[in-house]
Amino acid sequence: MSFLTFLSTLFIGPLKLVFELIFGVALSFVNNPGLAIIFLSLAMNILVLPLYRRADAMQEEARDIENKLSRGVAHIKKTFSGDERMMILQTYYRQNNYKPTDALNGSVSLLLEIPFFMAAYQFLSHLDILDGVAFGPIKDLGAPDGLIVIGGLAINLLPVLMTLVNVISSALYLKGFPLKTKVQLYGMALFFLVFLYTSPACLVFYWTLNNVFSLVKTILYKVKNPQRIIRCITTAAGAFFIGYGVFVYNGTVKRTAFLVLIGVALLLPLVMHFVKRKVQKPVIRKEYTANRKVFVLAGLFLTLLVGVLIPSTYISSSPQEFVDIGYYHNPLWYIVSSVAMAAGFFLVWMGVFYWLANKKGKVVFERLMCVLCGVMFVNYMFFGTNLGVISSTLQYENGLFFKAPDQLINVVILAAVAALIYFCIVKWKRAASGVLIVAVLAVGGMSAVNAVTIGNSIADLTHGKESTMMPDFNLTKKGQNVVVIMLDRAMGEYVPYIFNEKPELEEKFDGFTYYSNVISFGGYTNFGTPALLGGYEYTPVEMNKRDNEPLVDKHNEALKVMPVIFAENKFDVTVCDPVYANYKWIPDLSLFDEYKGKKSKIKIKTRISNGKFDNLEEKKRVIEDTHRNFFCFSLMKAMPVSLQPSIYNNGNYNKLKSTKHEDTVYTVQTASGMSVATGTNAKFMKGYGAIDNLETMTKITKGDKNTFLLLTNDMTHEPQLLQTPDYVPSTNVDNTEYDKAHSDRFTVDGQTLKVNSVLRMQHYHINMSAMLRLGEWFDYLRENGLYDNTKIILVADHGRDLGQIESLVMGDESYEDAEYYFPLLMVKDFGSKGFTTSDEFMTNADVPMLAMDGLIDDPINPFTGNKITNSEKYAHDQFIILSEEYDVEVNNGNTFLPSKWASVHTNLWDRNNWTFYEPETVLKEHAAP
Repeated sequence: MSFLTFLSTLFIGPLKLVFELIFGVALSFVNNPGLAIIFLSLAMNILVLPLYRRADAMQEEARDIENKLSRGVAHIKKTFSGDERMMILQTYYRQNNYKPTDALNGSVSLLLEIPFFMAAYQFLSHLDILDGVAFGPIKDLGAPDGLIVIGGLAINLLPVLMTLVNVISSALYLKGFPLKTKVQLYGMALFFLVFLYTSPACLVFYWTLNNVFSLVKTILYKVKNPQRIIRCITTAAGAFFIGYGVFVYNGTVKRTAFLVLIGVALLLPLVMHFVKRKVQKPVIRKEYTANRKVFVLAGLFLTLLVGVLIPSTYISSSPQEFVDIGYYHNPLWYIVSSVAMAAGFFLVWMGVFYWLANKKGKVVFERLMCVLCGVMFVNYMFFGTNLGVISSTLQYENGLFFKAPDQLINVVILAAVAALIYFCIVKWKRAASGVLIVAVLAVGGMSAVNAVTIGNSIADLTHGKESTMMPDFNLTKKGQNVVVIMLDRAMGEYVPYIFNEKPELEEKFDGFTYYSNVISFGGYTNFGTPALLGGYEYTPVEMNKRDNEPLVDKHNEALKVMPVIFAENKFDVTVCDPVYANYKWIPDLSLFDEYKGKKSKIKIKTRISNGKFDNLEEKKRVIEDTHRNFFCFSLMKAMPVSLQPSIYNNGNYNKLKSTKHEDTVYTVQTASGMSVATGTNAKFMKGYGAIDNLETMTKITKGDKNTFLLLTNDMTHEPQLLQTPDYVPSTNVDNTEYDKAHSDRFTVDGQTLKVNSVLRMQHYHINMSAMLRLGEWFDYLRENGLYDNTKIILVADHGRDLGQIESLVMGDESYEDAEYYFPLLMVKDFGSKGFTTSDEFMTNADVPMLAMDGLIDDPINPFTGNKITNSEKYAHDQFIILSEEYDVEVNNGNTFLPSKWASVHTNLWDRNNWTFYEPETVLKEHAAP
């Protein structure tokens, strides 16, 4: 982020965000961009009306003072000269409580107009949803209007009308003003005519509406009792909104209530008028003492809370998750942009309102800011804290929803906090500064710790050549190939339903055996992966027994077991995306450095494939969206929970969708049900790109050297809806007709897979897509004579607790859903034929044995010296850790943190085979310490 970008974010960014929010809300109601622009102009002018009223008053005060002093100043300038003139002028000004800088007060309105114009220009000029949209006589709001055509020459009429309205308004307003002020305003009118003449009609239309509003405001200033006219206008508008919402609008109850609420708000001036007439209280003049220090400290606290603490807390929980090694962008910049936006809101623009307010208004602002400090801090710290998994694109996997009782409790507590703080501010206002200083230091200290954590985490990221080059791996026609693909969170129970819907997959998966009775050893990658990679020596129970070694070392050891054994047996070995290598979110390829170079006896090639096939422009757009969304996310977390879903907006944070980039990857996907969605999950696309480009990565060697490939992919970890029937990404998904036509696809052999929510449907889609893309790669292998001599193992580290199969749900808790521990396992041996299903009891720790079977006799773990077997599977029940502490930044001691456990044997489908244990229960010789 450059310095100019920072300044733009600071001063213009908050205004653009308000523009986008108001326009988006208006568009969602009226579904007409032209009407939305009218609403935007009206709303913005009403919001800033207090600013302009005060600015106009200051301008009038400045003019009166200048008129009062003009005769004396003229006399001094005429009588004296040089230093004497300057000294006498200074004395004269001081005696009349006037400073030369007060002359700037006459230009406040003009200075205010500049940032609002810049925000409108940046927002509307680049709002491509207006391209080609007609409104009334305007054929295209995204282009100059060209309303008049003379001899083939198009003349833009809107800029002329805008200038005409501006000149009329200025003429009425400038009566009695000095010449220099008139020159300023008429000059600005001419400037806008020239500058906006070739601008899009939407921008000129918006600014014309602003000038009309200004003209109406000027007329009201000139008439008697303008308050009565304003009350009439607001009352009529309020009645319209209420009537439209109740009798005409056919939207949701929430949206209808919103319209009615606007109408009620517009009726308030009339209500207050009658209340004042009824209650004739004697006017008591009260002195208000403003304390600018309190306001600044409160604004600084809110800036640090929303702009630094909240985003840095979420980033520091997993810093590397916010980094794309193929297009490096330091996540600390997200905090910089967030703090710029927060400072713009709470210090700059709230500061402008504060500066223009009178003494009473300043005191009100100070108290309001103090109340906001307490309410927003309490809400962030104590409410909406357990919302499930959130991605690096700030989207909750389970969505964002709060029950009505939770919302009510939140409102009551926040109201009590607000009342208490207000009482304290009034009672002990002198203590406010001290309390705020302590609060600022505390929040600043916590933010600094988070920033250091982020910096340290990303400082040691591997930026070596192998991390940045395009991924590839070797397969041979003459020798034998072993391919192990770990699909993170691929759901084992989905396979029968996927093949039921797409029976052609049986031909593509010819030779595969699908195992329908498989368990993993935990519900997250750090628990389920080690055994998958290294065998039964690396189950959670066995890793805990080695309690004098760090978990990360044991995990790294498991990562290297198969690659090292195959390399020692003269295989050409490639490892792509070694999951959690060195317990890093972005795999640390330096883990395999000892197997590279001339001195190494064995060679292991490493690559990163995740995200390597993303489009560069798409990566940039994702980063831009994340910059914007981080501030919205932080602001949301500090808001009452009843408002959070509206700000969250299904993870889209009310961002207007682009129409220019139909095939563009967006930061998040917004689903409108189980069949319709817009946008694309950027994290899904990183993994999808790798699986979709397996053919590109495949290099066919001429020799007969055997090959081994270990590839990890997480496309099945990132739920989203895809476009049927091919299950491919689309920015506009609509499966309505397909879903109706295939409503029976989720019942196989009398057993139904529950797919009655967006999240369940999304998981099914990504698993189906993985099978289809892999099937396409298998066809490529066949075409090139590589299929029969290749052993392929498809496996997952764990499943997901979605409660989709009734017989797998053991209880009410998520950890009692066996779907959580039912990973995908499909195996194709050399030359095997047909597609078969086996109900043999398996675990994903069988993978090393399956990979080496028939190739390596009596394989030995090179790190422990123990023979690799699956005898442990039959020796006792298999213990599964039920921990949900998946963060390796936390769960990284010598043993896994205390947790509940389960054991199962023989058949995961039989509930009688499952036993659950509390954390303190000793599981005899196999228990975790």
